Amino acid sequence: MTGQGHRRDSGETLSGEVPPPPRKGPFVLVALVAIGLLTYGGYGQWQRRADAAETQRKVKEFVPKLRTASVERVDRPVELTLPGQTDAFAKAALYARATGYIAERKVDIGTRVKRGDVLLRIAAPDLDQQLAQAEAQVGQMEAQLLQAKAMVDQARANVNLANVTNNRTSTLAVQGWASKQNADNSQATVLSQGATLASAEAGVKVAEANIKAQVATVNRLKALAGFKDVVAPFDGVVTTRSVDVGDLVHADGTGTALLTMDRDDILRVSVNVPQSVAIGVKPGLSATIKVPQMPDHSFTDEVERSSVALLTSSRTLTTQVDVANKEGALRAGLYVYVTLKIPRTEPSVTIPAEALVFNQGGTQVAVARDDGTVQWRTIQIGRDRGTVIELTKGLDGSEQVILSPPIGLRDGQKVERAVPPVEKETPPRQAAAR
Repeated sequence: MTGQGHRRDSGETLSGEVPPPPRKGPFVLVALVAIGLLTYGGYGQWQRRADAAETQRKVKEFVPKLRTASVERVDRPVELTLPGQTDAFAKAALYARATGYIAERKVDIGTRVKRGDVLLRIAAPDLDQQLAQAEAQVGQMEAQLLQAKAMVDQARANVNLANVTNNRTSTLAVQGWASKQNADNSQATVLSQGATLASAEAGVKVAEANIKAQVATVNRLKALAGFKDVVAPFDGVVTTRSVDVGDLVHADGTGTALLTMDRDDILRVSVNVPQSVAIGVKPGLSATIKVPQMPDHSFTDEVERSSVALLTSSRTLTTQVDVANKEGALRAGLYVYVTLKIPRTEPSVTIPAEALVFNQGGTQVAVARDDGTVQWRTIQIGRDRGTVIELTKGLDGSEQVILSPPIGLRDGQKVERAVPPVEKETPPRQAAAR
């Protein structure tokens, strides 16, 4: 038993066979795979770091080839096109100055008239009667004036008689042939006749004043009677008519005008100039007017006047251009485009619009310096002309700006200016074949 137990302890089986050793193959394989994966992962990470470092080096050392354009310094006048409208050089609304009925109408809308032409005739019987009565009263007052003058002559004769009588009575009273009372009475008569003469002379002056007042009334009525004919105040065209034959009109100047007229041989073209260029707008400035419906025609004239003060609501200067319209090609009330050539107060620089960049630094452009590096500059836009931008600050006109600068372009980065391609001329035969 002791021997058997010993053999069992040494690993022998009951049958006397020795057991096989344990298997180590799977564990070794797993270990090798793990080591391989770790090695591959470490190499991949190293490779990625190497690639990133190489990329950073290439980015840092990369010199992009970019298109550039020269900044242009301009001092020629600013050609500014603004909307405007045409207005008649003169307008008139004609009202009745005589109360009556429209007896005759000689014009209608669109009628061309000359200054002084009769447009309407008003029948005013009441006014005619007032004038006749006033003239009759003038004749009556003239007769009263003659009567007053006759009374003056009579008063003068009485004064002379009273003076002669007073002298005679005074002499007789001194000699004792007449009483003192008679002398006093004759002297009082002289004073009384003198007062009567002064009253008669005042009556003449009153009559003359009444005649002047009545003559003024007659003249006023004659002037009103002259307004029975409504005449054209200037050469022009009738634009509106609101009465017809038989209509009653009143001389109070209220209500609707009988007719309205426009003078259109010269037109006023009104345009509002913005504050940015208003300082350069002065009389004599060249202006070109175009009508959208007349693309093949343009009208050139000069600025005649401006409001001087700007409109506070819009900060614009009201400017007018007088355009000759003898042939009637233009009409009042048209919407037009006015191009003004406004002198610059100081030179400015222009750049292509594609050179602008809007970023956290504001409005900027990238300038290609002579040493081949980039410099970002902040600019201030003065005027946007679409494809071209005028600047008021930031550039002096001697720079080269980069067109469409890439997003990652850094300040101080090296760049290379791209040479624009030269267009080849097409051979004559090929051109003919095309």
